[in-house]
Amino acid sequence: MKKLLSLLLALSLVLALTACGQKDTTPDTTNPDDMQTEQAQPVELIVFAAASMTETLTEIAELYKTAAPEVTITYNFDSSGKLLTQIKEGADCDLFISASPTQMNAMDGSLIENKDKNPDGLDLIVTDSRIDLLENKVTLAVPEGNPKGIESFDRLAELLKGGDVMLAIGNSDVPVGQYTLKIFNYYGIDETAVADKLTYGNNVKEVTSQVSEAAADCGIIYATDAYSAGLAVVDSATAEMCGQVIYPAAVLKGDKEEAARAFLAYLQTDAAMTVFESVGFSPAI
Repeated sequence: MKKLLSLLLALSLVLALTACGQKDTTPDTTNPDDMQTEQAQPVELIVFAAASMTETLTEIAELYKTAAPEVTITYNFDSSGKLLTQIKEGADCDLFISASPTQMNAMDGSLIENKDKNPDGLDLIVTDSRIDLLENKVTLAVPEGNPKGIESFDRLAELLKGGDVMLAIGNSDVPVGQYTLKIFNYYGIDETAVADKLTYGNNVKEVTSQVSEAAADCGIIYATDAYSAGLAVVDSATAEMCGQVIYPAAVLKGDKEEAARAFLAYLQTDAAMTVFESVGFSPAI
């Protein structure tokens, strides 16, 4: 009997010690340190951007992986006019950056009453997200060796009127082409009168390639594209000649507005601006 009582007492002690050794695994919701942080959900952000931003935005996407590893950036680079057409036709886009206010205006609901700026009455962007992000410069670039000895827009105008030069420019639906037509107007050049001395590109990258390959004697492109292609710039257009070259950006309406706003905010940070400025962009003022 004594052995039985001793065994029961020992068993009771083991059970008591086991109970005392158990920890309460219920999280203490009053203590933030005890609460598990919910992991951010993966998101694919689709960004439509002007072709002239290809190199810089590609580099910035790599930097953004550190700031937001859950976000995958998918780019669509082309002329701003083509990007606008794709968006109007229903292409998925979360953030749009154009090389001219014209294409952004065409989707801005705050301008819906202005048929000159928003001819189709579109209301596709989150209006309060719209900013002027960057400024670029329109330049006159020449191929290696500058065989025609072109040193300025003044000289280009003389050569065009004399029919002694081949000039690469963007199509009229491309912002760089629209800036070019303003330069023509400034010099009193009739595009149709010099049509046989012009070669066209569907976007600024195509114009840049024609100059790089010496398929043209010179080309009117952005400073950033000339830098990226290693082309010599012989002159830059003034605001009087073609206006400011402003790149607006805006979030498009949809289910990824928060992620798009976050990336747009990152594009305005010192880290991103350092990349932009390294090729010739400057913050828009």
